[in-house]
Amino acid sequence: MLHLEIIQERLEREFNMTVITTVPNVSYFAYTVRGEKLNINNPSDLPDPTMIDHVEEPYIKANIITKTEYVGAIMGLCIEKRGAIINQVYLTTDRVEMVFEMPLAEIVFDFYDKLKSISKGYASFDYAPVDYRSSELVRLDIIINGEVVDALAALIHKNRAAEFGRKICEKLKDLIPRQQFQIAIQAAIGAKIIARENISAIRKDVTAKCYGGDISRKRKLLEKQKKGKKRMRQVGNVEIPQSAFMAVLKL
Repeated sequence: MLHLEIIQERLEREFNMTVITTVPNVSYFAYTVRGEKLNINNPSDLPDPTMIDHVEEPYIKANIITKTEYVGAIMGLCIEKRGAIINQVYLTTDRVEMVFEMPLAEIVFDFYDKLKSISKGYASFDYAPVDYRSSELVRLDIIINGEVVDALAALIHKNRAAEFGRKICEKLKDLIPRQQFQIAIQAAIGAKIIARENISAIRKDVTAKCYGGDISRKRKLLEKQKKGKKRMRQVGNVEIPQSAFMAVLKL
């Protein structure tokens, strides 16, 4: 993450180039109900859920050598990453080698950083590809003001999709600047919305100059403003700041 931020900062300062950072992905195989085998390199390539029979993702065999005092923490991390322990060998009285099998998608994100953090640097990590295995994967789409943002889409395990979608929506709510119309931020799996946050509109007090008189006059002004906001929401564009894409990676 540190190297990513440095490179991005240099591209912006030295070349005036804005880079969109996306969630890292691996290649998957999707099998359709018609028996077709599709190579999926990007979440947007995944067909409609009704057309998919099953999805296979790459698995790896991971070898971790560490001190005995960090075994419990590392085992917990690997299980959290959908890993399964295959073997555990004590090389010396205070050094152990653990072998896990886990999805490749779980280690390309933040696994190495977390491994070094919980072991205080005393853990070596090596892996090799094993095969492809069927998994319950879904495409998580982020919809902002009714439009799908492809750069924020991700293929994720079904059990973690709701939590991840909720975190993204909450983070984007804090980072996207308010507009003159309400902005809806939604996380969706297919046609099903699993999380939603709203960014309230910047409001102008249109009744400030109404002194006294009938209440219907204020109501007319408020109703006129309401119609204007609705029309603005339909045609308005939401600019997503660069920090929003970076924040997704830090979740």
